[in-house]
Amino acid sequence: MHPYLHAQTNPDKAALIMAGSGETVTYRELDDRSNQGAQLFRAIGLQAGDGIAFFIENHPRYYELLWAAQRAGLRFTCLSSKLTVDEVAYILQDCQAKAFIASTALLGIAVPAAAQAGTSNLYVLGETASGFENFEAARARYPATPIADQTSGSAMLYSSGTTGRPKGVKRAGVVDPDIAAPNTLAMIGTALYGWSADTIYLSPAPLYHAAPLGWSMAVQSLGGTVVMMEGFDAEAALAAIERHKVTSAQWVPTHFIRMLKLPDDVRNKYDLSSLTAVFHAAAPCPVPVKEAMISWWGPIINEYYAGTEGNGFCVCNSTEWLAHKGSVGKGMGVEVKICDEDGNELPVRSEGLVFFAGGGQFEYYGDPAKTAESLNKHGWSTLGDVGWLDEDGFLYLTDRKSFMIISGGVNIYPQEIENLLIGHPKVADVAVVGAPHEEMGEEVVAVIQPMDWADATPEFAAEVSAWLRERLSHVKSPRRIDFMVELPRHQTGKLYKRLIRDTYWGKAATPLELVAGNRR
Repeated sequence: MHPYLHAQTNPDKAALIMAGSGETVTYRELDDRSNQGAQLFRAIGLQAGDGIAFFIENHPRYYELLWAAQRAGLRFTCLSSKLTVDEVAYILQDCQAKAFIASTALLGIAVPAAAQAGTSNLYVLGETASGFENFEAARARYPATPIADQTSGSAMLYSSGTTGRPKGVKRAGVVDPDIAAPNTLAMIGTALYGWSADTIYLSPAPLYHAAPLGWSMAVQSLGGTVVMMEGFDAEAALAAIERHKVTSAQWVPTHFIRMLKLPDDVRNKYDLSSLTAVFHAAAPCPVPVKEAMISWWGPIINEYYAGTEGNGFCVCNSTEWLAHKGSVGKGMGVEVKICDEDGNELPVRSEGLVFFAGGGQFEYYGDPAKTAESLNKHGWSTLGDVGWLDEDGFLYLTDRKSFMIISGGVNIYPQEIENLLIGHPKVADVAVVGAPHEEMGEEVVAVIQPMDWADATPEFAAEVSAWLRERLSHVKSPRRIDFMVELPRHQTGKLYKRLIRDTYWGKAATPLELVAGNRR
C-alpha cells in the first residue's frame, strides 16, 4: 500500500494523468522523484514531525511533493490557491512551516506572504523569483534512493474558514513508522466502492482540500491511476470520463448541478459506461439534484458525511438513499448522536447538534480552546452541524448552527431555502443569509448568481419571490433578493457564506459587490 511497491511491480503504469494537458507521471517517476524530494528535505534540515507547506494549484508535480513529505515523516499543509497574502502568512506561521513550496502562478501571493511570515527554505515550481529557488533543479541534485530514516508523515490541513479563521486539524493517534502501513481510505474505497489496482479515479476538485487529497493518494497507494483535472469544467469532466475510461470519482453537489444544467445534447454525447461507483460529499445534496443524477448515471452514486477532523463517517448508497431521501448516511464505525445545547441526547427526529461518539480524536493545532469547543460533556465531538436522525439511524443535516437565522424569534435554516432555489432553471448558484432588520432582528436575504447576468433585475427577483411563495412558508420566504456575478465558493463546493453575511452587517474588510433586486 505505497507507490514505491507499485514502482517495483508495474513501473511504467500511469500514477497520474493530467486531464487537460495529458501529461503523465509513471509509478517509477513518482517513486524516484519523491525519493529525491525526501533527500532534499533532509538536506535542508527537516526532520520527522516538522511542518512543510505547499501553495500550488492542481499541478503535475503535486503528488511528487506529497509522497516526498509522506516518506520523510513531515506534517504537510496544503494551502488553498485562492487565499490572500495575509491568509497564507497566517497559516505559514500557525503550522510552523520550515519550508514553503509554491507554484509560479501563485508567486504574487507567495512572495509577500513568506516575507510576512518569516518563512525560510523557499522553493517554486517554475521560474525562480525573490528568494524562491527552483524546486526541480534543487531536487535533481539528490539521489533517487530512499532516505535512511523513512517514516510515515501525514497531512495537517486547515478548515476552509467559512465561519472564521481557518483551523489546523491535527489528528490524534500513533503514527506508524512504516511508510507502507495500511491506508484507511484505501481500505474504505476497496470495501465500499470496489477499488483495486485497476481503479481509474477522476479528481475534479482542488488537491489542497482534504477529500481529493486523501482519496486520490489512497488510489495511488493501491496502484490505481488518478486523472486530475486542472480545474473543473462540467463538459470537460464528462469528456475525461469517456477518454480515460474512468471507473470512480468524487464529486460535490455543485459539480452535479453544473453537469445537470448542460444542454441535453451535450450530456448525452459522452460514454460514461466505464463508471462503476462514484461518491459525493462536502455539502448536503438537494433531493431533486440527487434524484436526477441517479436517474442519469444509475444506482452507482454513493454519499458520505465527514470532515477534515476525521472524527466520524456516515455513508449511504443509492438504494439506501432512495429509501431515506435527503439523508447523508448512517454512521460507519461510529455512533451518531443528536444533542441539545447542554449535551443531552435528544430522541429520534429531534433537531440538534450532530455529535460523533467513538470516532477518531483530533486537535486544532495550537488552539486548545477551539478543540474544547468541539466536545461536549460526554467527550463526543461535533463539526458544528445541525441535524436529526430517523428511526433507522440515518442522519439528515439541517444546516450549520452558525448559519441559522433568527427572524422575529423564529429559527430559520438557510439550507432548505437554498435547496429550493437551486432548482429554479435560471439560478446558477445561491446563498441565503440573515441581514440586520430593525423590527425582526434579522431578515432572510437570498443572494442569487443567475445563469444569465442579464436576469439580475428587479423583475426577475419578483419572479423568484413569487415562485418561492408557492413552495415555501411565508415566514421562511426571503424578504430581499440580491444578485452577485459569482458567489465566493470554495472549489470543493463549500460556500464562504461568512463573507456574504459580513457584507450586510458591515463587518467585511472588503465588502462583496452586490446588485439589489427587490424586497417585499
